[in-house]
Amino acid sequence: MSRKPLILGELRAERPLIQGGMGVGISLSHLAGTVAKEGGIGMISTAQIGFREPDFERAPIETNLRCIGKELERAREIAPKGIIGCNIMVATRRYGDYVRAAAKAGADLIASGAGLPANLPELVKGFRTKLAPIVSSVKAASVILRLWDRHYQTVPDLMIVEGPEAGGHLGFDEEALSRPETLDFGKEVRDVMECVRPYEEKYGKKIPVAAAGGIYTRKDADYYLEELGVDGIQVATRFVTTEECDAPMAYKQAYLDAKKEDIVITKSPVGMPGRAIKNRFLEEAGRARKSAKKCLQCLEKCNPKETPYCITEALVNAAKGKIQDALLFCGAKAYLADRIEPVHEVMTDLM
Repeated sequence: MSRKPLILGELRAERPLIQGGMGVGISLSHLAGTVAKEGGIGMISTAQIGFREPDFERAPIETNLRCIGKELERAREIAPKGIIGCNIMVATRRYGDYVRAAAKAGADLIASGAGLPANLPELVKGFRTKLAPIVSSVKAASVILRLWDRHYQTVPDLMIVEGPEAGGHLGFDEEALSRPETLDFGKEVRDVMECVRPYEEKYGKKIPVAAAGGIYTRKDADYYLEELGVDGIQVATRFVTTEECDAPMAYKQAYLDAKKEDIVITKSPVGMPGRAIKNRFLEEAGRARKSAKKCLQCLEKCNPKETPYCITEALVNAAKGKIQDALLFCGAKAYLADRIEPVHEVMTDLM
């Protein structure tokens, strides 16, 4: 069975798969470039992207902005003709600067969630960068469509609908995340597919819809692509345990070792629920506040004096392999990981 390509205007991904953005330092140039080379869409997470640079702690935002171009260039060396983009959270401090830096550096696509990217079209004016809001409900999709239509006379190039089984920060309450089977996510996806239709007619262009969250096996991919008829799927967790993933081996091993009961819902320092692998860090964070050494300017609404711990420190520790002192974000099916495999095998299996 061959999949239909995912078409975003003049861009054509022969395999309708977007590799989800994973920060800090998990999906950078090596993973994104390899996925793009395999015919999918490779995504670089801009979340604290410059964490390895010597000037990161002194000037985190400026370092990150510089590194966006560096990572895109490295990915482009791997996949000169591939589709490579950036995942940029709306909650990022100085969000607009990150978006403009990615567009200026030649990102083919910007995917944006963790908030509503209401002014995204304005930020990329003059660039050919495609735009993909990440939403968790038809209500959010409808708001974006109305806002962009009214204020910018445009529509998204791709709509990504992320469900309750995804990893990292999530747009659902803790009760829904603890029992994702009680939510009819398939219906939500179908509703978004219906929601975009009037705008497709108005603008005379296709608005592809991709499903995300909990897509790990060929069966999962078939359900969304064949049964629901979505235009694409976004997959993140499956790529963590690939040879080309930018994460250190200790991080990948945590996925390989994880059992179903080790995957828990936790509240991030900024109040949003998230899904992660249980470890010493989470147990200690639940008992006592861990003061941040220094504010590293990551999230707009974070107050270092009030947060239970510094999320940048926790995620940087993960990216550096300090697993017991780290926040290990993951999707609901991370426990299925049982070996390290090349990206080529993942793409072949899912596509």
